[in-house]
Amino acid sequence: MGKEHKSEHNRRIREGKDKSSLIQLQNVSKIYNMGDTRVTAVKDVSLRVNKGDFLAITGPSGSGKSTLMNLVGSLDVPTEGDIYLDNHNIAHLSESSLAQLRGKKIGFVFQQFNLIRNLSALENVMLPMTFQGVPEDVREKKAKKILESLELGDRLDHLPKELSGGQQQRVAIARALSNDPEVILADEPTGNLDSKTGKNVLEILKGLNDKGKTIIIVTHDNDIASHAKRIVMIRDGMIIEDKKR
Repeated sequence: MGKEHKSEHNRRIREGKDKSSLIQLQNVSKIYNMGDTRVTAVKDVSLRVNKGDFLAITGPSGSGKSTLMNLVGSLDVPTEGDIYLDNHNIAHLSESSLAQLRGKKIGFVFQQFNLIRNLSALENVMLPMTFQGVPEDVREKKAKKILESLELGDRLDHLPKELSGGQQQRVAIARALSNDPEVILADEPTGNLDSKTGKNVLEILKGLNDKGKTIIIVTHDNDIASHAKRIVMIRDGMIIEDKKR
């Protein structure tokens, strides 16, 4: 990249004018203070997630990929650098404004599921749509359809404690899809699933990507990462490779 082009690129990122990108990180670092020790989890990372990407962030345990996931998902703010979500610099937003923007743009799937314990599988998937004012009959119909696509049609009324770990993770995936967000950010989305169900989940994500959705998978599994169209490898808090397949 030539100096003039790079300078213009950085200027556009600073001003939030790069319309092709949904998420942009510019020279981002995340530093944690642990007593008298400063730990740099992510160091001077610049990354663009474009509309329609199917991106895998991968690296070994302790590489910084979970911290990078939190930054990419605007769940955390950087110690240094800038992060833009849909051309809004998240450092300039109040927490409530950021939460609202994040809720509309990104659907999350976490390793620990984060399901509401006293709600059924169906109610857990319906819940995000409730906050968006979707009519109850539409919420129920859509939630059932998503759960059935993940082979949970016979578990609609079950509480999380009545579900296996794999079933809970599939409910979490269904919930992330419920509000039809532009970006699905999934942390090890097939980690607790058998191979058949895991393949089904990946096919669903690929189908969403074919329809224009932006998919980000965070995984240590190279086989899972190989399904993505773009792979970002992180080590020691730095991106060491960013390649398209």
